[in-house]
Amino acid sequence: MERYDHLEFDPDEVAVRPAATVMLVDDRPDLHVLMLKRTAKVVFAPANWVFPGGRVDPDDHREAFDDITHGLTDAEASSILEVDSGGLAWWLAACRETLEEAGLLLATNNEGVDVGAFRKKVQDDEGVFVDELIAQNITIDATAIEEVARFITPHGPPRRFDARFFVARAPDDQEPQQDDSEIVDIEWVRPADALARFRAGEFEMMSPTVRMVDCLRRYDSADAVMEAARRRFPYQRVRVIDPEGDYQVVLPGEDGYETATIEIETGFVRLWEPPS
Repeated sequence: MERYDHLEFDPDEVAVRPAATVMLVDDRPDLHVLMLKRTAKVVFAPANWVFPGGRVDPDDHREAFDDITHGLTDAEASSILEVDSGGLAWWLAACRETLEEAGLLLATNNEGVDVGAFRKKVQDDEGVFVDELIAQNITIDATAIEEVARFITPHGPPRRFDARFFVARAPDDQEPQQDDSEIVDIEWVRPADALARFRAGEFEMMSPTVRMVDCLRRYDSADAVMEAARRRFPYQRVRVIDPEGDYQVVLPGEDGYETATIEIETGFVRLWEPPS
C-alpha cells in the first residue's frame, strides 16, 4: 500500500461518514441562500463558506420516527435517499445541525419554544436533540425539507463525507445567529453574487457548494426552488471541466459536459431542469 509520509494521516484509512447539509432559501426580496463561514481552525473546509450541516450521528437513527416527524414515513424517506432504512435520520441530522450552527429550528408547532435555549442544550450535548423535540411536543415536517443532491468527498482529505444536500425555506419567524465557535460569519447572499465573489477569490467555497449555488442561480424565488425540488428528478452525475485550472463542475446539458472528466467528483444532483 502506498504510504503518505508527507501527511499526518493515511488517506486509505479515512472513513466515509454520512452527512446532511441544508440550503436555506428565502426571498429578501429576491432569492437569497443562507451561507455560513467556517473558522480557519477546523480540519475540514477551513475558512470556507458552507451551508449548515454536519455528520449523521448514531442518535439520529431511531426504531420509529412517528413521534418527532410527519409527512414522510421512514420507508418513503429511505426510498428517496435510496437506502435500505433509517432515511429520516438524515432529515433529523439536517435539522439538528441547522439549529446548532445557524440557530434556526426547522420544525412545526414550535410556537412559544425558546429556540436559543434549545440550541444551547443541543450545543452542549447533541444527543438531547430528539429528547427535547419529544419533551416540547415539537415535530419536523419532512415534506418541507427536500433532498436534492449527493456528494462524496474525494479520496485524500482528513475528513470524508457522503453528504446529502437538502433545500428548505427559512423559518419566517426566526433570524439566524452564528455560534462564534465553528462558525465565524453568516450571510444571506444571492446565488449569482456568491458565484461572482467566489470567482473573484473573495468567497471561498468547496466544489460541491459551488455546484449547488449554481443550481440555485437559475431560480428567482424560494417558491420556485421548492417547486423544482419537489419534482424529484432522477439524479444526474456531475463531471469536471478543466480539473487543473478553473475546475468547473457541470451537469448534463451544460457546455462541455460530454467531454468532461467523470472520475474526479462523485456527485449526483436532482435540482436541475429538463430541456424545454
